[in-house]
Amino acid sequence: MKKYFFKSKEEVLKEFSVTEKGLTKEQAELSKNLYGVNELQEHEKEKAWVIFLSQFKDFLVIILIIAGIISMMTGNIESTVVIFSVIIMNAILGTVQHLKAESSLESLRNMASPKAKVMRDGVKMEIPSKDVVAGDIIFLEAGDIVPADGRVLESFSLMVNESSLTGESESVDKFSEAINEENIPLGDQKNMVFSGSLVTYGRGVVVITAVGMKTELGKIASLMKETKDKATPLQVSLDNFGKKLSISILVLCGIVFAINIYHGVNILESLLFAVALAVAAIPEALSSIVTIVLAIGTQKMSKENAIIKKLKAVEGLGSISVICSDKTGTLTQNKMTSKKIYVNNTLINTEDININDKYQRMLLDFGALCSDAVSEGGKEIGDPTEVALTNLVRKFDLSELEIRKEYPRLSEIPFDSDRKLMSTLHKIDGKIYMVTKGALDILLKRTKYIYDENGIRPVTDEDIVKIENVNYELSSNGLRVLAFTFKNFSAEKELTKEDENDYIFFGLISMIDPPREESKEAVKNCLKAGIKPVMITGDHKVTAVAIAKEIGIFKDGDTALNGVELSGMTDEELHEKIENISVYARVSPEDKIRIVSAWQSRGKICAMTGDGVNDAPALKKADIGIAMGITGTEVSKDAASMILADDNFATIVKAVATGRNIYANIKNSIRFLLSGNMAGILSVFYASVAGLAMPFAPVHLLFINLLTDSLPAIAIGMEPGKDNVLEEKPRDINEPILDKNLSVKIMLEGFLIAVFTMAGYYIGLQSGNEKVASTMAFAILCLARLFHGFNCRGKNSIIKLGLLSNIYSVFAFLVGTFLLNMILFNHSIGNLFEVAVLSKSQLGYIYLFAFIPTVVVQICRFVKYDLRNK
Repeated sequence: MKKYFFKSKEEVLKEFSVTEKGLTKEQAELSKNLYGVNELQEHEKEKAWVIFLSQFKDFLVIILIIAGIISMMTGNIESTVVIFSVIIMNAILGTVQHLKAESSLESLRNMASPKAKVMRDGVKMEIPSKDVVAGDIIFLEAGDIVPADGRVLESFSLMVNESSLTGESESVDKFSEAINEENIPLGDQKNMVFSGSLVTYGRGVVVITAVGMKTELGKIASLMKETKDKATPLQVSLDNFGKKLSISILVLCGIVFAINIYHGVNILESLLFAVALAVAAIPEALSSIVTIVLAIGTQKMSKENAIIKKLKAVEGLGSISVICSDKTGTLTQNKMTSKKIYVNNTLINTEDININDKYQRMLLDFGALCSDAVSEGGKEIGDPTEVALTNLVRKFDLSELEIRKEYPRLSEIPFDSDRKLMSTLHKIDGKIYMVTKGALDILLKRTKYIYDENGIRPVTDEDIVKIENVNYELSSNGLRVLAFTFKNFSAEKELTKEDENDYIFFGLISMIDPPREESKEAVKNCLKAGIKPVMITGDHKVTAVAIAKEIGIFKDGDTALNGVELSGMTDEELHEKIENISVYARVSPEDKIRIVSAWQSRGKICAMTGDGVNDAPALKKADIGIAMGITGTEVSKDAASMILADDNFATIVKAVATGRNIYANIKNSIRFLLSGNMAGILSVFYASVAGLAMPFAPVHLLFINLLTDSLPAIAIGMEPGKDNVLEEKPRDINEPILDKNLSVKIMLEGFLIAVFTMAGYYIGLQSGNEKVASTMAFAILCLARLFHGFNCRGKNSIIKLGLLSNIYSVFAFLVGTFLLNMILFNHSIGNLFEVAVLSKSQLGYIYLFAFIPTVVVQICRFVKYDLRNK
């Protein structure tokens, strides 16, 4: 990358063979061929039908398709219709979710300026921004969007807001002189302007140095295209689980098929047995149930100001072990606030100001008079720094409007970026005062006197050293410092820049964007939850560290880096040191991706917050990208998986707690589904080994999996969360969703239900009718799984959890029981589901055998957990 900020204006113009008359038509065409067009390249979007077909790649889906085909071959039309309906419904759901994908690059394209004022063939003209080429001389003024990257040739108080690129909210003063440092971050390249940024003040002349994909905005677009979405821990766990389950199902189906052939069963009958086993084993509704539980979680989070864009991010939030957060507006209030004043040789906290002290009151008056901001009726209008001055006045029941009315402005010299000063003229107590505020280094050079308790006297070297020491102390604590001086005139006059000298130094007012009140508590909760908070900001390192210390992010032994220091580190060095780096300042989009990647390489689940275009690639790269709802650009919102409606760091911590509870609920839902399926598998497998007729028709198992199991599984997903969830450590991302402990529970609970299911089957066989036996086995399995839903709400017994603490669980049980009884007692509906007519005693056995497994589990829970915790 050529460092045009390091080159002189003449060198840059020479490189593009351009004069102040601009390019000729021929030169512009040649430049377009040489350097490219000023447009961001679009990426080709996948067609809907391709996305739909890709939904059938899943191995479990393929097994279900095979099961459907075999059902069709055996003439079992009902099972075939139900199986293919399930497959198509899931495919449609997956396609709809995919089509809600990001439009980040489109948002980047929309940031481009529609028109640009250029010099061509010595004539100033307006052209579409896409026709701007490298070497073009362009003219900028307040309100313009910069059409491409360029080197400033002339600056007339030119100020540009680059917050979308650098993250720094303050407009940047631009100048035309070369910068003598070769390695400086984007935010400090003050003789350059960048595509997509906004001119807020003044005007300027610029030579274009990069267009299209070669601009800083274009590089971000390239990063966006190259950065792939990161699968959430739940996606990884479910994918791994699906693969293992698929292999297990194939092996079991093969064994059952072989056993039936061994018993002399014909091939089609044996295949039907294998199909029944496959249908029993596959949790058909799992994908839909997880989606629904996550969707319910998004509703809860939205009420807490966390808007979820990507469902899987709900659970991913619960796995976070690192949060890389922006400073301005997220950890801080995004509102400059006065902290300390220095007047009459004394440094004073703003809370301790005494308005009866003439020096302190005079400094407040000067702050109100030498500014244009207004704070009234809850509205704050003006520059954030000046708003801080008016708010300081109002803190003591004074009004900047009343002060200005009492001492009206007679003349003024507005602030500009060259002088870094603002001066106003007032009549105060019968005397004419010129009040000037500005940068201390500029004003000290123009100061001859000082005003303190000894009156107005010549300023001494000792005075200057003392003032500079106070300024250093304030600045090293991250405070922005404004100096105030004044001088007297014998009569009213029109101020000129020549008047801005021979000042009387009076005082300093320092300010900072303070932390949000809830940030400290949120950071404390993060640390308690085993999550490391990291600050990444476009601000300067000193300011960032000061804020980070105040809210608890930066502790003894931690380090802070700026973008240049980070660029000087290898990936290996960053990987080794990253655990102790708590603050990054003035970093580039590439740097942010490196930081996220370094954490991920250490096996951490990393969340990243941001609001600017520069944050978008890192938001996409992070496991959980979190954009700002209030200050965020559309690009950052498109790239993120979650949006903070209140731009508040504390909201992330609340979302983490919700995410952890949702994961626990999803795990319990999976336990419910798999333990029930395990009962079906064991029953089918036992019947096969024992040479019995098939205990279930495939349609029985689909009825259970899709109708009576779905509502309890969803209800379990709505279980109220634990209050102490943030006291737990983030879970290991390598921990499978089906760990050893859960697998054992699933096996034991499935075995228990299977025992009573097959007991009912044997009782049914005594009637001499296999359809009655099959109906009893199906009904016991179905009802036992409905009862089992109460077992899977948590590890404690229902006595401890409270039956009505999750009313949805009770509702799901009642609905499931109603559906089962409807097909048992309504013979026309029962015939569709291959159900026989049962006697009262057979129905009694069904209700008894279905209830016993839950009683056994609840007694064990009460003894193991409830009694121990007393």
